[in-house]
Amino acid sequence: MDDQQLLERITLDPRVMVGKPVIKGTRLTVEYILNLLAHKATIEDILDEYHGLTQADIQACLLFATRSLENTSFMPLVMEPA
Repeated sequence: MDDQQLLERITLDPRVMVGKPVIKGTRLTVEYILNLLAHKATIEDILDEYHGLTQADIQACLLFATRSLENTSFMPLVMEPA
């Protein structure tokens, strides 16, 4: 599956989850899936919990997040004393 096909699995609709990006056909946000992964859930754990999801849905979340950050600049939140 190419990048475009993966990204088509993510939708944004202001009427669903206040417009946050979600996996198509669900109310599961990209943010929620990434948070599960960040807190040590495995892809298998997520797929076991949410039976309608596929591995490609998880990949789509990761790709969406990557693409979303490509042109983002970050500033330090706390300045170190000189």
